[in-house]
Amino acid sequence: MSLTRDFATARKGLIGGRLRWSTGFAGFENRRRMTLKGAQTGKDGEGDLALESLHARGFDLVLPQRQSVPFVFASPHSGRVYPRGFTLASRLSALGLRRSEDAFVDELFASAVALGAPMIAARFPRAYLDANRGPGELDPAMFEDTLGVPVDPPGTRVNAGLGVIPRIVRDGAEIYRVKLPAREAEERLSRLYRPYHTMLAKMLEETRARFGCAVLIDCHSMPSAAAIPDIVLGDRYGMAASHALMRRAEHDFERRGFTVARNTPYAGGYSTHIYGRPMLGHHALQIEINRALYLDEERIEPNARFSDVAHRIGEALRELTAIEPALLRPTGARALAAE
Repeated sequence: MSLTRDFATARKGLIGGRLRWSTGFAGFENRRRMTLKGAQTGKDGEGDLALESLHARGFDLVLPQRQSVPFVFASPHSGRVYPRGFTLASRLSALGLRRSEDAFVDELFASAVALGAPMIAARFPRAYLDANRGPGELDPAMFEDTLGVPVDPPGTRVNAGLGVIPRIVRDGAEIYRVKLPAREAEERLSRLYRPYHTMLAKMLEETRARFGCAVLIDCHSMPSAAAIPDIVLGDRYGMAASHALMRRAEHDFERRGFTVARNTPYAGGYSTHIYGRPMLGHHALQIEINRALYLDEERIEPNARFSDVAHRIGEALRELTAIEPALLRPTGARALAAE
């Protein structure tokens, strides 16, 4: 199925996203206003308005007037629509739940749309469902009943409480008061997780068909710490992106005054792993931004430097997205192009 028809389906609400033509940052203003007013939770006696909203539109899809670069941007952790049932089942405050957000990262990278790249941003919060985990990264001990979905053997992230349905927020606090009904896993995966990845995969496929290569930029932020640089670029130690792309990204961000590290402490998550196949012309690069640069981490609000940081990121992206596509195509395709 072509992306043109997929976008039309998303417009009708059959996939779960909303198609919006945009020239960049302004397309995300409503998301911030909604956050500052609070989550869509509904009052006692009403339905779960936030959950209904998420089921109708699980992600925002912001498109340029014409895709002119082989890049697709994704923000899986900046969602901030909290279902009422979720907040009631949690032992944490609203602010405590938001500790897991890569807050406002969608806005930091929104200039990518004006550069000719599409962007998908999850509306559901990371504490509710983590789109940067595998669908089988589940902890059966979190649920009342036997799960009716495939479950992977327990790994480091699940054991730490950071699976696709997290048990803890980023600072280690337990999320839930009680165990969850087993149906929660299937509902969150089928209504939100799968539509997000279906659309992301199709955007990358369409980009690869159009340009001969496709680059996923997976956008994140990281908690501040004394030894953390401004930016960490993750390509799974060279497995998910070409060396040319990594070098270019490192150079472009350093030119804008950022300190940059590669793969430590964040080498890339599930999206980088499944979408990064550089030998086939599919590249994936995870970009982590130090939250201290742009965020009041206690109040989870943009700080006074937010606009400047967003501008500098935009300038770095302008240079990065201008990379010659021939450098990103499979080796055989590059040889044919040179003949």
